[in-house]
Amino acid sequence: MKVHSITALAGLAALGAAPLLAQSAEQVLADPDATAQGDVSVTIYNNDQALVQDVRQLAIGAGRSRIEFPDVSARIRPETLSFAAAGAGIVEQNFDFDLLTPTKLMEKAIGQTITLIRTNPATGAETRERATVLSTAGGVVVKIGDRIEVLRDDGLPVRAIFDRVPTNLRARPTLSVTVESDRSGTRPASIRYLTPGLGWSADYVALFDEQRGTVDMQGWVTLTNQTGTTFHRADTLLVAGSPAGGNNGNYNPRRRVSPPPPPNAMRPGTETANREQLGDFYLYPLSERTTIANQQTKQVSFLDVQSVPAKRRYERTVDWLTNDARSINVASQLQFSTSRDQGLGDALPAGTVRFYQRDAQGNPQFIGESGIGHTPMGSQLTLQTGDAFEVLVLAEVVEREKISSAEFEKSARYRVIENGKVIRDVEVEEAKEFWRTTMRYTITNAKPVPVEVELSQAGLYRGWWSEDYRVISEDIQGRRSGLDRREWTVPVAANSKREITVTYEARF
Repeated sequence: MKVHSITALAGLAALGAAPLLAQSAEQVLADPDATAQGDVSVTIYNNDQALVQDVRQLAIGAGRSRIEFPDVSARIRPETLSFAAAGAGIVEQNFDFDLLTPTKLMEKAIGQTITLIRTNPATGAETRERATVLSTAGGVVVKIGDRIEVLRDDGLPVRAIFDRVPTNLRARPTLSVTVESDRSGTRPASIRYLTPGLGWSADYVALFDEQRGTVDMQGWVTLTNQTGTTFHRADTLLVAGSPAGGNNGNYNPRRRVSPPPPPNAMRPGTETANREQLGDFYLYPLSERTTIANQQTKQVSFLDVQSVPAKRRYERTVDWLTNDARSINVASQLQFSTSRDQGLGDALPAGTVRFYQRDAQGNPQFIGESGIGHTPMGSQLTLQTGDAFEVLVLAEVVEREKISSAEFEKSARYRVIENGKVIRDVEVEEAKEFWRTTMRYTITNAKPVPVEVELSQAGLYRGWWSEDYRVISEDIQGRRSGLDRREWTVPVAANSKREITVTYEARF
């Protein structure tokens, strides 16, 4: 028996032309937009998990029968299935996830006979040969007469014709259930299941008007579908939150994580939004039914608010003992509220806010973006858009001297224990040291308008022993912000600079 390597295709997954199928399969695939789905409702959560509810009108016979539900999610979690039909109870369920693909067709044809059609590129003449598929591991091996041949992907015109579609291959993901019914007749039959692959996030477009001190905000829901199935005219409900769930079996959720907000970006509000809640989650229903196509990203508007009060804010946080070699650009931020009065008037699901501002010709230009977490109504958001070009801060350590106390104190005491017995007590004595540190902050403003810079000195807390730090002098009245920092609001005139000097006494 001879083995030949012929110029064909290594596997039908790489075929340029689709294989020819039996007539029954062609009928199944005649309308790729057709669906067996009924009244579909989809609830989508933030943790790559969705609840699908599908109600179909089905003819159910009396006694035991098998019902098929094509067009379910290809990533269905079968263990979460719930079936309901009047007078019928489920006995068994099966999920056929082997979909009709060229590769699967060839794999299922191992040991069977197919027809190979080769076209002569020069003459266009076709030749047909019957071939038995022997293997698809690493390539397709077939037996033609008394010879063995290996199909290669050389790009020459070759087609494979299958006599039939294997019974365990489906054109679409299909769930089948065996039910026991006490009567026959057409009635609503519903299935409910969980699936990964459906996700959503919020995206916001904000147009900032600096002269008016306002922002126009649009909110968009971005839906993604990677379930392998299109959900037709679905009643869609979005849940802002991630219900806890186990990681069972082969279910491995791929979380769609929204970008984290910058530190101190939100001061939480205390207002309840005028939205339906489910437990501790807010619900965002889409106003109209929508088709969520497989491998599609879709955006739907859910927020449109005009002229919300907003202001630009400049900020820099300086770490302890920072001694800049050069001036550092301050952060440029936009600040606004989500309150009912003088705000967006809604709770915001986590997402990304993209800011625009009109140029001198009136064209909106992108000026930066920032991520937010789930934000209650009534919150104050301070979101960074980038670094300010014309406003900078130079932080310097002007003077630092040690101050020794006249007394000593025992600062540590411990025991050495071996084999459960105390061998010795140890006391450590050290002098309590204090430091006087003078910092100078030089703020320069090259803008033709005055600005206010929110200056913050961080690193003022090192533990319980450091709580007795003091600010003995400062050029402008500051305020303490927690144990770690002190803050100043520094006005700087147009086209000028301002120096702020602060002296601290502390144990570090």
